[in-house]
Amino acid sequence: MEYQAHSRIEVQALGLGNQPAAQAWAQRLGLALQVDNAEFALQATDQGLQLQQLGDDAPGPVRVDFLEGGAAHRRLFGGGSGQMIAKAVGLQPGVRPRVLDATAGLGKDAFVLATLGCQVSLIERQPIIAALLEDGLRRAAGDPQVALIMQRMRLLAGNSIELLGNWSDEPPQVIYLDPMFPHREKSALVKKEMRLFRPLVGDDLDAPALLAAALALASHRVVVKRPRKAPCIEGAKPSHTLEGKSSRYDIYAKKALKG
Repeated sequence: MEYQAHSRIEVQALGLGNQPAAQAWAQRLGLALQVDNAEFALQATDQGLQLQQLGDDAPGPVRVDFLEGGAAHRRLFGGGSGQMIAKAVGLQPGVRPRVLDATAGLGKDAFVLATLGCQVSLIERQPIIAALLEDGLRRAAGDPQVALIMQRMRLLAGNSIELLGNWSDEPPQVIYLDPMFPHREKSALVKKEMRLFRPLVGDDLDAPALLAAALALASHRVVVKRPRKAPCIEGAKPSHTLEGKSSRYDIYAKKALKG
């Protein structure tokens, strides 16, 4: 993922009681509490940490919430192991592979896999997105409805390629990648999260290197999520593909997953 240098991000406390949290995040991330002409605000709120783009036409705030909204609906009604992502990573009766999500983002796909019983390690290298994810995981860990799911999720901060190259634990059976791709859609059609993150993150111009590192480490398969009509990542060709309405999963098989 290409880092975007962004000095125009400030940290805000929404409510007096959240000032200590705002100060702590500002210090930890090397951000200021006030920036002239700030474009983004990382906000400590009663509902958790959130990122808000500033300006008249800005979308609403984004935060990680595993307890309500889309995550909760998918957990309760999402179709279980019949979901495409479950098939792509190789879930089957008696098989719940260890998964490394090396492009975790807001953790939505990792949460689905953990809900279905997988042990999931998450890597997010953009520090602000990693902070949102860490905050969401912490809040969810204290909720009895999803506490057991949270125990199956482990967040690692750092550069995915470096972490994969220096991996010292047992290799993950499956590595899952969902890199940012060159943006061609009209802005009105793009999800709020992507509109917000693209100026901060940019495109994953090192996706071929990330794929190569994943193929070198994963013991059983690598799965890459792509827009349905997008080209494959440069490098090795997938063994097969699962295709949906708007996205597809390119699967790079190394050996069969067995119970």
